Amino acid sequence: MEPEEFETEKLKTEKLKIEKLVIEAKNRNPDAFDRLMQTQMQRMYRIAIAMLQNEEDAADAIQETVLRCWEKIGQLKSTAYFQTWLTRILINQCKDILRSRKRFVLTEDMQELSGMPHMTQEDAYSNVEWKQIMSSLDEKYRIVLELYYMEGFSTKEIADMLHITDMNVRSRMVRARKQLGQVLQADVGEYQGGYL
Repeated sequence: MEPEEFETEKLKTEKLKIEKLVIEAKNRNPDAFDRLMQTQMQRMYRIAIAMLQNEEDAADAIQETVLRCWEKIGQLKSTAYFQTWLTRILINQCKDILRSRKRFVLTEDMQELSGMPHMTQEDAYSNVEWKQIMSSLDEKYRIVLELYYMEGFSTKEIADMLHITDMNVRSRMVRARKQLGQVLQADVGEYQGGYL
C-alpha cells in the first residue's frame, strides 16, 4: 500500500469512527460523547488559542463549547457536518469572550503562551514562534488562516462558520498572507541589520 493510500484509508477510518461516536452521543451516551470530545480537543485548542491568544480564555471557550455541544447535539442534522458545527459553536464562544474583554479593561499583562505539556522543547519553541507571528495579524485574518491551513477546512466551510461569503474568506486570506509577508520581511530586516 502506497503512503498516500494509507493516509486516505486512515482518514476514512477516523471519519467513520467520529460519525459513529456522533450517532451514539446523539442518543445521549455520555461515554461516547466524552470519547468524541477527546478526538476534537487539540483542534478546539488550536482554534481557541488562535482567536483568543490566552490560555485561560481558550480553556473557558472550550469548556463552554463542550457543554453547549452536549446540550444541543440532538439538533445536529447530519453527522458528516459535526466538526463544522462544533467549530461554529467554538468560534461563537470565542467571539463572546472577545466582546466581554472589550467591556472590561484588563490590567494584567497577557501571559506568555506555553506549549502543550507533551511537546518537546523544539516543538514548544516553534509553537510559541508561530503564535507570535499569528498574533501580529488582525483577528479576522488570523482565524481564516488557522481554519484553512491548520484545521483543513475549505473556504466554503469557513464562510459558513463565520457567516461571510466565500469570496470574503479568500480576500481575508490574501490580506493575511500579505500581512504575514510584511511581518516576516521586517523580522529578516532586523536580523540582517544586526538587531537579533
